[in-house]
Amino acid sequence: MFFVSQIGAVKVEISVLLGRCILPMEQLLRMGRGAVIPLDSMEGDDVWILANNHPIARGEITINGDKVSVTITESASVHDFRAMA
Repeated sequence: MFFVSQIGAVKVEISVLLGRCILPMEQLLRMGRGAVIPLDSMEGDDVWILANNHPIARGEITINGDKVSVTITESASVHDFRAMA
């Protein structure tokens, strides 16, 4: 049982990649509060779910009132993730 308690202490950072864009550094440096960064994704597109920057799943954004969450739809393919870079 000692092993199980150690696993419970491991921290994993979960991130959701909504989209990507390429901006010139000059434009990025001019951005301030309220700036909008255009992404390459559309409403309804799948998002990537990353654990410690490693793709583990795909999902969809779900909005319930003022809460935003991600519903997991499938496991991730590392090859697909790297292909979109």
